[in-house]
Amino acid sequence: MKGRTPTPAERRWMDAVGQLGCVACKKIGFHQPEISIHHIDGRTKTGAHFKTIPLCYLHHQGGAGKGQFVSVHPWKRRFEEMFGTQEELLAECQLLV
Repeated sequence: MKGRTPTPAERRWMDAVGQLGCVACKKIGFHQPEISIHHIDGRTKTGAHFKTIPLCYLHHQGGAGKGQFVSVHPWKRRFEEMFGTQEELLAECQLLV
């Protein structure tokens, strides 16, 4: 992982949020447990590893620019129109964890 090494508390958060499955898939009625951790605000700032959400490959960076699997990279605006802002998704994850 590029960026700052997560603290033990950040590692626990990322492990817990990763257990939720893809937050975008959940919004369209799927459960996808295989996820990668998406950093909302980069990986180098203090607390950056707490600002993370779980996304499957297709919603993180491997999806299309349209349809159910719009990925946040590189279609951030479309992704947020479909699923909510990344901050809103983070807040949902915080409630679930």
